[in-house]
Amino acid sequence: MADIKDKLFLLQDLKYRDFISGLIPTIDKKRIIGIRQNAEFKKLAKKIWKDSSEEALLFLKDLPHYYYEENNLHALFIEQGKDFDEVMNLTEEFLPYIDNWATCDSFLPKVFGKNLNKLYPKIINWINSDKPYVIRYGIGMLMRYYLDELFDLKMLDLVINISSDHYYVNMMRAWYFATALAKQYDSTVKVIESKCIDTWTHNKAIQKAIESRRITDEQKKYLKMLKIGN
Repeated sequence: MADIKDKLFLLQDLKYRDFISGLIPTIDKKRIIGIRQNAEFKKLAKKIWKDSSEEALLFLKDLPHYYYEENNLHALFIEQGKDFDEVMNLTEEFLPYIDNWATCDSFLPKVFGKNLNKLYPKIINWINSDKPYVIRYGIGMLMRYYLDELFDLKMLDLVINISSDHYYVNMMRAWYFATALAKQYDSTVKVIESKCIDTWTHNKAIQKAIESRRITDEQKKYLKMLKIGN
């Protein structure tokens, strides 16, 4: 995989590496090349996938990767896929190796949004994983695709019942409940009223909801009253 790695280092920006390393504390700085996740990076991924598909497929099998940007490139390669089952197989091989919130949250295969009935059982499996970023990914997918017409009360329970002391899991849980308050307020506010989730996630969800423009001033005032430890 030296050729692909060489192409990545051609995009290196050391000042950006210093900046991004501060945002991703779970990764040692020496494992960050320093590549802006912009159109140029995506263009490189598409070019490698198109012009060197055999090399790209070998790269997908070469897990775990060492560099943060190799994981991001891996995610972009998977996103090129059009077949749900093929993309899902590659995703499930890759997810256990994700070790940071940035790669986790930016990995969004378009084919998933076109196959939501098939995606949902996978989300349940991910949420029940023992790997924090697999759990986070599952919550993220649930938040992205199932808080509108496909919303069901049992989905709230899925996130309520997650038991974790991992910061990046609970931050995503808080983000989920805050977004659910914006989209499904009447159902979700009952979760907040019942105080059935851990204190940190409960208060962080309220904080994020209060910061949202999608929550009314009246709702924000009520939510403030529900904070634990006031």
